[in-house]
Amino acid sequence: MKNLLVLALVLILPFSAFAGGSVESGDTADDAFRIALIIENTIDDKGWCQSMHDGITQAIAEMPDRNIEYSYAEKLLPVDAGSIARQYVAEGYDLIIAHGAQYKNLVMEIAEEYPDVSFAFGTSSEIGPENVFTYMPESEETGYINGLIAGTDTKVGIVGLVGPVDSGDSARYNRGYVLGVQAVNPDAKILVAHTGSFSDYVKSSEVATSQLSSGADILTGSSQQAIGALRATAESPTAMWVGQDLAQLTTEEGKLKCIAASAYNYAAVVKELVEKIESGTKGGECIPMNFANGGFVFDYNPDLKADWVSPELEAMINEAIASFKADSDGTLADWAAVDYSTL
Repeated sequence: MKNLLVLALVLILPFSAFAGGSVESGDTADDAFRIALIIENTIDDKGWCQSMHDGITQAIAEMPDRNIEYSYAEKLLPVDAGSIARQYVAEGYDLIIAHGAQYKNLVMEIAEEYPDVSFAFGTSSEIGPENVFTYMPESEETGYINGLIAGTDTKVGIVGLVGPVDSGDSARYNRGYVLGVQAVNPDAKILVAHTGSFSDYVKSSEVATSQLSSGADILTGSSQQAIGALRATAESPTAMWVGQDLAQLTTEEGKLKCIAASAYNYAAVVKELVEKIESGTKGGECIPMNFANGGFVFDYNPDLKADWVSPELEAMINEAIASFKADSDGTLADWAAVDYSTL
């Protein structure tokens, strides 16, 4: 059956329903499986939102035997997203993904109203109602890999970390990064700060600038706000970056500064969601993401690898990823014990 990726006809609805976002859709087939995505930023933000959009489109491409239709709504704060979520329900969508823990309350409220529709949000390790899925990246693994690079490549023994908030997968990534740095450079000073926002590029840039002024020469950060920190890093003649999204390898700044990057492969989550729903499971489960189940990918900047990734460092990285893939739990057991106050 021919697979349909529908990204063509813009639905014209009242502005208040979209709060500045956009929705794309098209003619539907009676047997189509319909996926809708709600995001707070844009599908090309080189971070959090783009990774889910790319994961959905990749999952569709990898399931050519299914007739799947896909729509998305951008730039929707939780307070504004209810109208479009209900619009998707009215249009018969099978799965509505609200991509961000900030949408939890909205999802729980609407899921109770529409028990026959499946919803998903993340990141969260909670087990929700019978029609709500959650997904949780065990991102201490990707943080650890980037920490190995930062701890090895720092010239001054000071590295920085610009986080959004200290919770969820961001907290896991940050602490994994600390563990990776300490594994290869136990004496390194690790500067940790949070912007308090997933999408405040300006604040992220300010925090990164402060860490650079304090001597840090390798920085990292997670969520879409990290782009601001990457841009600040690009203005430094000596500082470098390790990324939490592969898209950062292709930005103007990333080509010059991003040594390597990990990313979430949401295609693995989306494919599992589709399969579970089609088999009769509407929710009530948390889907983990890790190297073992293909939920993470990692790559180097081809223009920087020779100068910044020694054979010894690459061997360490390969060994770490292999160990994660071999671990059925897919976690660094001690990630939660990291205490920033001791750094």
